[in-house]
Amino acid sequence: MSRFYFGDDSSGSDLDDDNLPYPKPLPRSAFLTPGFDPATFLSTLHNRHQTLEDLRAELRSRSQELNKELLDLVNENYQDFLSLGQSLQGGEEKVEEVRVGMLGFRRDVEGLRDKVAERKKDVGMLLRERASTRTQIAMGRKLLEVEQRLEELEARLVVDPRGDLNGEKSSAEEVAGLDLSDSEDESEDESAGTAMSTSRLQRHVQQYVYIKRLIEWTGPDHPFLARQEERLVRLRNTLLLDLGNGMKQAKGVDEQSKARLLKVIGIYREMGEESEALQMLRDLK
Repeated sequence: MSRFYFGDDSSGSDLDDDNLPYPKPLPRSAFLTPGFDPATFLSTLHNRHQTLEDLRAELRSRSQELNKELLDLVNENYQDFLSLGQSLQGGEEKVEEVRVGMLGFRRDVEGLRDKVAERKKDVGMLLRERASTRTQIAMGRKLLEVEQRLEELEARLVVDPRGDLNGEKSSAEEVAGLDLSDSEDESEDESAGTAMSTSRLQRHVQQYVYIKRLIEWTGPDHPFLARQEERLVRLRNTLLLDLGNGMKQAKGVDEQSKARLLKVIGIYREMGEESEALQMLRDLK
């Protein structure tokens, strides 16, 4: 019988030991907690009415019970352990079959991997070819646009692509080069006779500047664009000749002449030929 103590014997307590409650058995779950620590476990038993000797005896009894359960478990499953070992005998052939199958599967996987790598290489090459083709198509479109705009401007200015680089042409050619479709934009210049309107001069210069920028965007080092340099020089000289004629025709003291002169100077600036405008003004003085 476990003995319990409540204070000192000198307290004069006459309680009978048999009247004290017996402590409950230690639960097995208390020993199964992760990170079980004996000192922590014992500290939780401070309210347990049991002597240390009785607690030691209970723990020793619990240990013996566990050993007996483990022994019984081994005895119950001993035959199963033996039959398992016997069933594993003679399995070398099956293991070898599995190994051979795995080797074959490995060879198949390696073969597929090589095919996939080769296919990936082919697809990458085709993608690069497609990108190159698209680049060439875009380049061809830009070159075609340059050619079309050059021909259009040459037709408007009546410039022979194989003509003189100085861009000189007769007054009859100037009159023939007027675009009749732009007559509605020339109302401000009707009093100038056969003089080319400043609006048409400005459109020609704008088209010339756009062609130059398009060549810069495309790449001036391209062989086709390099061969168009002479045509650009003819167009520039022709435009400067027309602008010079326009400035000469704007020479006057009336307000209309001054307004036309300012427009022509603005067209010079738009063309990027400010120095030519200054030189022309000096020549007119």
